[in-house]
Amino acid sequence: MNYQYLDSPVGRLRLVSDGKHLTAIEWEQRQAIDPDDTEKTDPALSACAKQLREYFAGERRSFDLPLSPTGTEFQKNVWAALKAIPYGKLRSYRDIAESLDNPKAVRAVGAANGRNPIPIVVPCHRVIGSDGSLTGFAGGLEAKKVLLKLEGAI
Repeated sequence: MNYQYLDSPVGRLRLVSDGKHLTAIEWEQRQAIDPDDTEKTDPALSACAKQLREYFAGERRSFDLPLSPTGTEFQKNVWAALKAIPYGKLRSYRDIAESLDNPKAVRAVGAANGRNPIPIVVPCHRVIGSDGSLTGFAGGLEAKKVLLKLEGAI
């Protein structure tokens, strides 16, 4: 695995790739770092860092990156539904479940959303509770607020 760090308005992120595809974006507080590990970048990571910088500068609304998240078929379907949420728009867990033709899967959608390995690029921050509340987010609710304010969603 290759990785590089990116300082951002939501904290220090570790971008991870398999050499060809982005496989994860990790929040600083959740990184399991091997002290003997050294940063090694590649074209996928360089492209990701560039596009994230553009996003945080308000110059990019969507990402065009080679992705390879690891997950179950259901999780991958949820993550595909997340990618379909337009910039600056919000959806509820119920909306996502209904878009998958499985309206009773609200909790499973929430669990899959929480396991999204590529946050921001796969915009799990755009998912809120059915009552309109900001719900849990791996990067913390403050980071979620920053991202949603950046996009003009709140």
